[in-house]
Amino acid sequence: MGTSRQTAQPSVSSLGILPVYPDRDVVSLYSMTTSVPGSIDGLDAALIGLLAAEPRVGVLEASRRLGVARGTVQARLDRLQDRGVITGYGPEVDPAALGYEVTAFITLEIRQVGGHDPVAERLAAIPEVLEVHTITGPGDMLCRVVARTNADLQRVVDAIVSAEGVVRSATVISLATQVPYRTLHLVRAAASDPGLLPS
Repeated sequence: MGTSRQTAQPSVSSLGILPVYPDRDVVSLYSMTTSVPGSIDGLDAALIGLLAAEPRVGVLEASRRLGVARGTVQARLDRLQDRGVITGYGPEVDPAALGYEVTAFITLEIRQVGGHDPVAERLAAIPEVLEVHTITGPGDMLCRVVARTNADLQRVVDAIVSAEGVVRSATVISLATQVPYRTLHLVRAAASDPGLLPS
């Protein structure tokens, strides 16, 4: 007579079908506590979506709207923060509403001797520089900047190219934002991607 060994963890195939019952306030304990690196589930996605839409919603209200226990919401938030999925709860600021109506992307070529980090530190001191990325291709760094006007953009570009280590720049002005920075679509895709589950 053969014996079968049982484990406390469900099989991987059952992970894809672990239900969340919003109408019954029941969530599988395993789905609440497991943390496969890089994976999120439907409840995580719903929680992130709720917080993105209403950043000031409290844990209790979130639990009511999602149909799960308050402790479940708190545990999910803690886990998402610990894993770096949720990185902050700050307000989203529109630079145009502050008078910075011009957005531009500047590709920089830098001296290779000093490296990227010293240049990035100097660029970070310029308030109009919103992002700096090290890139592949003909340039070394890509900056997203804002300015009040096109003439003000020249002042920003001058400040950037005067940073020690910057050799050359090429600027492209954004005429319109067709798809704004977004992550919710990515969150939803990650939550529904069965390829993220371990095999």
